[in-house]
Amino acid sequence: MKPENKFRETGCPVAFGLDTFGDRWSLLIIREIMLRGKKTYSEFMEADEGFATNILIARLKHLEAAGIIVKSRDPDNRRSFIYTLTKKGHDLAPLMLEIIIWSGEHDNRPFAMKNVLQKIQNDRESFEASLRTA
Repeated sequence: MKPENKFRETGCPVAFGLDTFGDRWSLLIIREIMLRGKKTYSEFMEADEGFATNILIARLKHLEAAGIIVKSRDPDNRRSFIYTLTKKGHDLAPLMLEIIIWSGEHDNRPFAMKNVLQKIQNDRESFEASLRTA
């Protein structure tokens, strides 16, 4: 992953997006916040994909520097931090929906999770609105 101040100089919007949020771990952190309501480092560590601590720390710092998430002290535990999406982070909701839809159509593995796809198909507008306010 490129450091937060190292963006490709091509001006390509796809390259900019990939430099900002486009690696596996960054998208999984965004998913954890947006879809699963997770907010703390320890909650992210419980993700099924198994974040390595150094990767999680690096991605949280990168997403914060990119303005996708904001870090604040947990009012209930002053030794802990809470990570939340910014407006810029919430604006990734349509992208997350499209990834879910694409995966739902193409992931034929027997254990593929299809429940979120069904919610989107039933009422995409409401589902997207809920992601933007989570």
